Amino acid sequence: MSLIDRSFREKILLVGVAVGRMDLDQVEDDLDELALLVDTAGAEVVGRVTQRRDRPDPATFIGSGKAEEVARLAEMLDVDTVVFDEELTPAQQRNLERLFGRTAIDRTAVILDIFAQNARTASGKAQVELALLNYRLPRLKGKGHSLSQQVGRIGTRGPGETKLEEDRRQLQDRISHLRRELVALDKNSRVQRKSRVRSRAASVSIVGYTNAGKSTLLNSLTDAGVLTEDRLFATLDPRTRRLDLPGGESVLLSDTVGFIRKLPHQLVVSFKSTLDVVAESDLLLHVVDASSAQMLEQITAVREVLAEIGANEVPEVMVFNKVDLLCGASEVTETAAKLAVEAGPSHFAAISATQGWGLSDLLEELSKALRRRARLFEIIVPFDRGDILAVLHREGEVISQRESDDGVKTIVRLDSNSLGSVRSFVGEHIEIRRVDSEY
Repeated sequence: MSLIDRSFREKILLVGVAVGRMDLDQVEDDLDELALLVDTAGAEVVGRVTQRRDRPDPATFIGSGKAEEVARLAEMLDVDTVVFDEELTPAQQRNLERLFGRTAIDRTAVILDIFAQNARTASGKAQVELALLNYRLPRLKGKGHSLSQQVGRIGTRGPGETKLEEDRRQLQDRISHLRRELVALDKNSRVQRKSRVRSRAASVSIVGYTNAGKSTLLNSLTDAGVLTEDRLFATLDPRTRRLDLPGGESVLLSDTVGFIRKLPHQLVVSFKSTLDVVAESDLLLHVVDASSAQMLEQITAVREVLAEIGANEVPEVMVFNKVDLLCGASEVTETAAKLAVEAGPSHFAAISATQGWGLSDLLEELSKALRRRARLFEIIVPFDRGDILAVLHREGEVISQRESDDGVKTIVRLDSNSLGSVRSFVGEHIEIRRVDSEY
């Protein structure tokens, strides 16, 4: 179901449940975020219900008594849809809709709806549609499936394929088609990423909670002209721009889809090719909304998604954004230190992407973080191989070089990409020795 297919704003009733030892205050915070999601989807929240349970009810999630209470409130408020903050099973959804006499959906359906609205590229649209179909397939409704007979051999003949089975088959065919389409698109993306690797520029991905200011930061650093709006999931399709750092080196900076608590697994799976950009990055800029009361919870949610996509080992710089809502320009450094103590990152910067505060400090921290990725090597270059010296200066950062009995003793800082290029150029007869411990 789409929340914006009508010309009017649908009226929504929210339901949140504190399961086990979960705090009711956390449920209220989650419902506040769900209300923002509903508003982004184009509907209007007119009420909310909370409940505490030891465990979810298998039939209705909230139990029959509470479900009847919600049904009466929905009738009184004349709501169109009841939205649950937790994911409902297909059986729970059917039971609730039968009891309510109106649509019941969950947080996952709302997020998928927003993604469907915001996808722009062919890849983005295909990924969102695949996630939607995988979500809807087990939720197909129909009658007569017990009479189903899809083959015509003896003992199997019957009334033929039901409408439900026909719908299911069409969805499965469409899912297979989309998967093939995404494989083809992914191959093209990988070719583009390989060409970027050959450019020797480090890849840096901007990640963070939705609406933390990732696209605004990309625009501030590169004049990318990416759409920025003060709403959730305004950007789905990744954008990559070249960024020149103060030391003269260049990086490829990519904006990515925002994360959120309880990000639907269907989206993580469907957006695998997009999220591979993050997992294959050399460095992450983890943008945090420093003005949010849920800052720490949002940091945790982002790191959980990073772990799910295999990007939790990629080095990161924490970027505390929107500090203009907390302090003045002269207090940015002091505020950054306080936020770092609270959040616990080892490498950080505080900025206001809209005001331009702290961007120079961020670029310096980015340069330092990239240099930390590199390692120091000693290479003795024969006197007649000036071409090798030129490659070392081009591919790495030459710390020192002096003449020795065997040639020019060069200490150079190289990352993994540059090291591979240098090894293939100089050949096995020239020794490349790690010397990090000596410098």
